[in-house]
Amino acid sequence: MQNDNMKCGLIEKTESQFVDSIEKEAYVWCEKNWKHDDYEHRHTRAQLTFVEEGYQYFHIDRKIYLVPQHHVIWIPSGKAHKITSEAQTVNLMVFLFKSVFEDEFYQNVQVFAVPPVLKEMLLYASKWNQSLDENEEQDIFFKAILKSLPNFCKESSSLEIPVPADTRLIPVCNDINSNFKYNLNIDSLAEKAQMSVRSLQRIFKNETGITLQKYLQLTRVLKSIELIDTQQYTLSEVAYKVGYQSLSAFTTSYFAIMQTKPKVNKN
Repeated sequence: MQNDNMKCGLIEKTESQFVDSIEKEAYVWCEKNWKHDDYEHRHTRAQLTFVEEGYQYFHIDRKIYLVPQHHVIWIPSGKAHKITSEAQTVNLMVFLFKSVFEDEFYQNVQVFAVPPVLKEMLLYASKWNQSLDENEEQDIFFKAILKSLPNFCKESSSLEIPVPADTRLIPVCNDINSNFKYNLNIDSLAEKAQMSVRSLQRIFKNETGITLQKYLQLTRVLKSIELIDTQQYTLSEVAYKVGYQSLSAFTTSYFAIMQTKPKVNKN
């Protein structure tokens, strides 16, 4: 478990700010049964988090990013973020980089599935867990990981739920998040937003970049990942619990978002 005054090797000065007294350009911090603080924080190092087991939600810039098992998230230096999860077990590898290459990739949040080669590189790097000693092999290896990230990230996954700034849309999002099992009732949602159906659809798309139906689909898929993580249900049961009438419909929807078919992990 992490020390109350130190998180991933960084000293926590206040509840949201960290002091970096580490001289190494990059290092890795692995944790089993990860514990996190439910508040927004930032640090000067860029962060690459690999979810080895479980899943995590990252709250960044009015978006909620889901990072499921065997995915990574790249967070640029100084970017405020908050982490939440209800997974039974969360095993993470956190890589922290003092400096990065001059490429647009490193300036934006990225979430993507880890290809086999990158996975092996990350797991190999775990041998330097929490080591702050100078090590030439480690320095070269971590720089290789950093340099290769843009190539491994062919395109960021759409594993994010936007949070609209227009407060009229918050009740709409809350209603979908609570009733994702059911089909959209556009008239009811428009009434909650106190606007016409046409205005709701237009403003929601402008605010979030996606339609109400896409928002529902994203919510259902993210909820299904949470249910699959519990290992308590079959895929057919998960499909029904998140609002699909058939396993095939759920699988199609899941694949459209995740670019892979859903499967129940067995211990």
